Amino acid sequence: MCALAHKLEEQGFATVALASIRVQAERTRPPRALWTAAPMGRPVGEPSDAAFQTRVLTAALRLLERTDGPVILEDFPEIPPGLTDTPDWVAPALPLPGRYGLMENWRTELQAAMPLWHTAQARFGRTSVGLSGTEPSSWADFFVSILAGELPVLANLDTTALSVRFVCDDVKAFYGEVAQAVGPKPSAMQVDTWFWRQTVAGDVLRAIRAAAMASENNALKTVGGRFFVPAPWVA
Repeated sequence: MCALAHKLEEQGFATVALASIRVQAERTRPPRALWTAAPMGRPVGEPSDAAFQTRVLTAALRLLERTDGPVILEDFPEIPPGLTDTPDWVAPALPLPGRYGLMENWRTELQAAMPLWHTAQARFGRTSVGLSGTEPSSWADFFVSILAGELPVLANLDTTALSVRFVCDDVKAFYGEVAQAVGPKPSAMQVDTWFWRQTVAGDVLRAIRAAAMASENNALKTVGGRFFVPAPWVA
């Protein structure tokens, strides 16, 4: 986006970039950029937090009034609420891993999480799960085929790489909703820490990433290295 800002400015369009990775903005030097400490994909803060989002957007738009360029890189001063733990939140109680292997343990965990997922849908009136067009009950079998070196393609999708990426996205969305099914809303960092460090699903996605990286399918290798597991949670 920083590089695109230069092209737009050359055509006479004023731009402001919302930067999630400050070092990247420093290197690409967009005409105007506001860096926020929010997690990747949420540069203006958490969903439904209109007050914080408005403050971020207002600060970004004010950069258009500045004349001290050609490059302006400002830091948004507030810590996003998503990085501040909710004291009373309790992680969902899911079964501890058994002795039956990664995928069987995950099947057990998924089955136990399903009622919480339905509770979350009733609580919020929606779900963001469904990008892959598959049901949670099919995810384990799909991933077993990937770990076996097969290259399945889901209906309505063109490639294995896109199929695996969308199932991975659905898994993360599923567990994100499970984490919010009951009690106070957790922070984004609490959800991430729970998912990547305390669930079998987190281990499954790391295994899928490793399989993708070892694949001879270049598209799957590329997507696996970039999208399945965020960098802080790879190890």
